[in-house]
Amino acid sequence: MNLFGLIPSFLFVLLASSVGAADKASLTIQGAKLSVSSADGSLLNSQTLSPPETASPVTLGPTDVFKLAFTVVTSDSKTPVQPHQVFLRFYDPKTDEEGIHPIRVTSAGKAKLELNMAKPPLTLPPTTESPLEVTLLLGSYNYEPASFPLFSLTLPVSQPPPVHPDEASYHPLPSIFHTFRAEEKQPPQVISAVFTLLVLSPWFVLLVLWTQLPLSVPHLFSSEVLPFVVLLGAFEYLLVQYWVSLKLPQVLSYGAILGFLTAATGKRALSSLSKWRLGEKQ
Repeated sequence: MNLFGLIPSFLFVLLASSVGAADKASLTIQGAKLSVSSADGSLLNSQTLSPPETASPVTLGPTDVFKLAFTVVTSDSKTPVQPHQVFLRFYDPKTDEEGIHPIRVTSAGKAKLELNMAKPPLTLPPTTESPLEVTLLLGSYNYEPASFPLFSLTLPVSQPPPVHPDEASYHPLPSIFHTFRAEEKQPPQVISAVFTLLVLSPWFVLLVLWTQLPLSVPHLFSSEVLPFVVLLGAFEYLLVQYWVSLKLPQVLSYGAILGFLTAATGKRALSSLSKWRLGEKQ
């Protein structure tokens, strides 16, 4: 049932019934009683209501059961009447929250209401430690509407609603900041020059020693030996490029190709040298 949809219709009843109110009899209640019992059925509170006087404050625990019974009658002849609409209004003056609970009335004007706080109805407003003002509202097309303050009601404090698992997705997330690694610093040029000389020093030593050797290398520039020497120089150049700019995967790829070619040309050069030595001995 859409309870909030009943409120405009109830206000319409009040407005329509207020027209010509002087010609209509008013409504009241009689035999009104309230009771509060615990979960095991023991009676905790029992009062008789006599509007317009209000009853003593009522307090309900988390498992208490509240009951209210009354009969709607005309104020003049005390004839039982079935109003068109009857509501119990719960209002919190501090938070301005309210709840409207409908009450069913029989054709004989008798009404009963039961609230089990173990399963509180959705019509109750969110509650705090402050009491609620409970008011009975009566509306009918044929009678003047009536409003009776009944009592103040203290209910257990409402629990906060559960957080939906996707609730965080509807809020802005904190900004993401990327932290990048600082670029590698190049060593000073002096240090680079020193290590360059250290790398090239074996070649200088080799050239110096070659000048001291009495033996000549007549086959160095032959077609069998020269490719092997060139590939050895290519290996050295590859290592220099690795130190300057190349990455390790590139060096491994180029090194695999050079290694295969160097092994093939080296085998050919050794075979040729062996043949030349055998030919010289013969």
